[in-house]
Amino acid sequence: MPRQITITAEYFRQYRQKLGFSNQADVKNFFGAKDITPTVDLNYIELLNKRLYNIIDKINDVVAKEIKLDDIVAFKKEHIERTFEIMKANNILPVLNNQGRRPEQVYYSWMRGYVLSNYFLKALGLVFEVDTSSIDLIGDDDLKNIETFKRTPKADLEIKLNDKEKVRIEMQSGFTGINDIKQHKVLEAKRVFRDLGYHTLALHFDLYNGQVAFIKLDEIEDDSVNWITRQQMEGQTVFNIDQNYFIWKITESPMKYKEINFD
Repeated sequence: MPRQITITAEYFRQYRQKLGFSNQADVKNFFGAKDITPTVDLNYIELLNKRLYNIIDKINDVVAKEIKLDDIVAFKKEHIERTFEIMKANNILPVLNNQGRRPEQVYYSWMRGYVLSNYFLKALGLVFEVDTSSIDLIGDDDLKNIETFKRTPKADLEIKLNDKEKVRIEMQSGFTGINDIKQHKVLEAKRVFRDLGYHTLALHFDLYNGQVAFIKLDEIEDDSVNWITRQQMEGQTVFNIDQNYFIWKITESPMKYKEINFD
């Protein structure tokens, strides 16, 4: 029979002190190597940025004349180069993480959506017949703050249609032909309509097929047959965008919001 000994919490503390740690969190981080910041591959980032340039070039070549960029070089400098430098200077890149993906991949996914949302602002102004300077950015867009890059249900933009009516805009892009809206976006839209009386409109740019869908998120029914579980998205519940919602070809002039029949 083994000799009986008493192992106390004080022993645990002294043992960890002998290892060189004064608190439990540091010990856990040490053994899990969580205190080691991964090195970001800046050469890979450079290639990803070049792909972003290439995406903008290709999209700008095919869209309707009215929404083409006036100065594509200036756009790239402002929304790709400058954005990257801000993130790099504030040490955002190493801490980007989502479901264990590499920071470079998280960076690219976020930047792709960010850049394309800014690219289509001109189109948004034409759709809603407003000057783009009057479009209020209400999303969490502080590029110096890691909280910006965490998942948030808040809509990206807010447009004042007249002195009283406002509409919130959720801009998103799809690149594979699979077009979904995450459930928490819909729940947030319903909360905003209930509390503030503002509609939230999703503009989904399916760049795989060159089409755009318009969906009033706060009017999506809870029992819609379009609610599905998407295994490719960690089993999340999503609203699958039916083809009937796609009403604008990006190779043609954008339609006016006031002309859209949502019934």
